[in-house]
Amino acid sequence: MRFMRALLLTSLGACATPEPLAPQSLALFNGRDLSGWREIGDARWEVDGGELVGSIGGGSQSFLATQAEYSDFVLELELCNELPGNSGIQVRSHQNDKGRVYGYQIEVDPSERAWSGGLYDEGRRGWLVNLEGRAEARAAFRKGEWNRYRIELRGIRIRTWVNDISIVDTTDDADASGFIALQVHSGNNTHIRFRNVRLTPLD
Repeated sequence: MRFMRALLLTSLGACATPEPLAPQSLALFNGRDLSGWREIGDARWEVDGGELVGSIGGGSQSFLATQAEYSDFVLELELCNELPGNSGIQVRSHQNDKGRVYGYQIEVDPSERAWSGGLYDEGRRGWLVNLEGRAEARAAFRKGEWNRYRIELRGIRIRTWVNDISIVDTTDDADASGFIALQVHSGNNTHIRFRNVRLTPLD
């Protein structure tokens, strides 16, 4: 039943357009330093020209996580991959007693698979909504260019857009709140930039 409900909402989401942000949006990244964030793993994080840059360090699965936790919100940001490695955006996520990050991840997938914007459950159940058979959604992400992500969580509803193309519109009740994090995937070929990271809390 959950799969059928997710499939229906994903289909409906193809026609959905994002609502405009309210003026009370907050900048999560100040453009100067890593204030308000904490590092998990061995990736290298730096600020370059007002942009947040994540790149492979020792090669482990790594994240830059907010110190604060959030529940219902709209998160908007821009990102640009400079190497073909995988990345992602964690929302309502957590860290277990072994240091492993788990929770909802919005995919950044510059590979030929092209599932950017899809919904993955990091460290737990795996793919919740992939982009199989969805040519328009798979074409939304532009490799090596700046891409706009919009992620909306309201109650159990999860929606994502990449460059204003609706990617996910589904429901899931595993997590009601948690931190936001930016991923540098394990391996040796991820180098990614983020800018204009803004969050709008929802009532």
